This record gives sequence, C-alpha cells and structure tokens, in this order.
Amino acid sequence: MFPSKRISTALMLFILAATWIKPPDPMEQAMHGSLTVVALLLMWRYGARLQMSARDLFFVCLFLSVHSIAARWMYSYVPYDAWSQSLLGFSINAKMGWTRNHFDRLVHFLFGVCFTPGIASYVIRRFLVTPKRAFIIAVCAIMIASLWYEWFELAVAMTLSAKGAEAYNGQQGDMWDAHKDMLLATLGSLCWTLVYARQHRSQGRLGVAHGCADGTAERSLAESNG
Repeated sequence: MFPSKRISTALMLFILAATWIKPPDPMEQAMHGSLTVVALLLMWRYGARLQMSARDLFFVCLFLSVHSIAARWMYSYVPYDAWSQSLLGFSINAKMGWTRNHFDRLVHFLFGVCFTPGIASYVIRRFLVTPKRAFIIAVCAIMIASLWYEWFELAVAMTLSAKGAEAYNGQQGDMWDAHKDMLLATLGSLCWTLVYARQHRSQGRLGVAHGCADGTAERSLAESNG
C-alpha cells in the first residue's frame, strides 16, 4: 500500500533538492529549512534503531517534502492559489473566503497527521503498551512538540528586527497564529483516532481469545521482557 523506504526517501530528497533551484530568498529558505536538515540527520543517525515501517517513514517523508516547499516561499508566499487557478480553474482563497495565505496551517496540520503513527509505533515497541495508550501518548507528544516549536519561533523572533520577525513567524497579522497552529497539529494527530481505536479493539478480542485480559496480557509481556 505504501512505497518502500528507499522510494519514500528518494522522492523526499528529490523534492528537497528541487526547492533549491533558483530560490527567491536563499537566506530565509535556509533559516526555515534548517529543521528539515536536523530531521534528516536524526533519521540517518537513528533510523535503523527506530525500526520505522514503510508507512511511518512515508508520512515523515511526506511532511518533510511539504515543509521544504513551504520553506522555499517562507510559508506566507507559497503560490498555492495561483496553482489552483492554473490547474483547477478556480481560486481556493476565493472559494473559502480567505484573505491570508494558509499554507502554513497545512504544514502544522500535517505535522500532527504525519508524525503520530511513527510515535505511536515506537511507543508500542519500546514500552509494550496497548495501541490506545500509545495513541494517547503520541497525541500528547504532538501537542508538546508544537508548543516547543512556538517557543523556538518566539526565541528566534526576539533576535530579529520587527520586519524580520514578521517574515520568519509568518503570522500575517493574526495575533492568534500560534494558538491556531498548535490546535491544527493536535487535530491532525486526532485524525488517527479511528485507526488506533480499531487496533485496540482487535487486540482486546485477541487477548480474550487467548484467555487473557488486555491489561494482564500487557503486564505479562512487560514482565517477560523485564
């Protein structure tokens, strides 16, 4: 269903490289894309240890690809509306009644969507918890990471001029920008609710079939590996 790890990684690297062809503002792109470089280094260093599945790596690569596109146009200037008019024949902003560029909102939403399954899978393998508990931990991790990122943006903005801070943060005049970004990341993470609820029910039925309640099975697994 999902492409192999090599294909996902290759496509992501291709998109990353393509975004650096004649960039409109190399310095701003480098600043916005720095976290992508950090993510790539972490994937290279810890990828084998994390044992990510093809699905989980696909979503991480999807996020990094979209983030690279956003970084090229400093989030606030991604010409998605011009693309929609050219390809689809209508303006997304006009249809939705938007007056700002919302590509940054998409990136924050995808952060929750794309990192939740990888975090949940790691928690299940590492701590032998149920899918339900792993999902709750993953959602909390997304919320905390989103808050930390907003703090990081604030710290960077405090070192810049007023104009530079506005360009970096991409608030576009919205005083609630940080709050909306964190909310969208959380909603993106919650998109996996039904998937992990189904996995939890399936595991519960499996535990009953083997004559062992879900909580007991979890404790038995932990004790056997303790």
